[in-house]
Formats: sequence, C-alpha cells, structure tokens
Amino acid sequence: MGAHHHHEHSGKDLTRAAQATLEKAGEQWTAMRASIFDALAGFDKPASAYDIAEEVSKREGRRVAANSVYRILDLFVTANLARRVESANAYVANAHPDCLHDCIFLVCDSCGQTTHLDDDSITRTVRSAAKGAGFEPVRPVIEVRGKCADCD
Repeated sequence: MGAHHHHEHSGKDLTRAAQATLEKAGEQWTAMRASIFDALAGFDKPASAYDIAEEVSKREGRRVAANSVYRILDLFVTANLARRVESANAYVANAHPDCLHDCIFLVCDSCGQTTHLDDDSITRTVRSAAKGAGFEPVRPVIEVRGKCADCD
C-alpha cells in the first residue's frame, strides 16, 4: 500500500524531536518557541493561534499576542514541526517532525477531531496531476470533511 509508516513521537520525546528538527534547520529553540510548541502539542484538536496565545498567556502569567503566535506557527509549519488545517485555520503539532511528507486530514464536522493520515500514493497522485496541468505543487493540502466514528 501507499501508507507511510514512521515513529510517532509524544510527550517530552516529541518536544526533543521538534527542537532537534528546528535547530537542524538553522533556527533557535527559544523559550517562547518552546512554550508555543508545548501548548500546541497539548491540544487534542487543531488549535487556532488565539487558542494557543490564551494557553501560553495562562502558563506564563502574562499576555502573549496572537500575532506573535502566528509568526512562530508559520516558522513551525515551514520547519515541519506543525501542520495547518486549512479549513479550520488551526494547527496541529506534527508527531514526526523528522519526516517530511504531505499529509491528509480527516476533519469531523461534529466534534472537530482531526485525524492525520499518511498515504504517499495518494499525495504522489495529487502532485502528479498538478504537474500534468502545468502547475508546480509546493504544499498539497488534502482535507476530508465528515463525521468521525465517535460521532457517527
């Protein structure tokens, strides 16, 4: 099959993998970036920059602006530490930041739960179709909206 298999990090291991990936990309792992990543990784559903700013503000005991969070989230997406769920304008931590590939999201319209799938055969086909149409794909975004098994 075309499924993509790899080690999924969690907890402190995920934070270490994210830090290593960011530093390998030539960026610094600052205290603010660590706080934002930890907050993002703590959500069980996609989180908006405002959700993350609120969580970090509570933890830090000071106001953190959503604009600052957006800038860091953009860096995280570029460095493969996070993925953006386009239809929700929200983000999820990438459980395998050391592995770069295209993602497919299954988004539940009832509860908001988002499941990440890896299937290189599907994303390879999407990239090939785009190229066949004379378009150079940079970051395919595949989202399937519907109902999860818990809400069905």
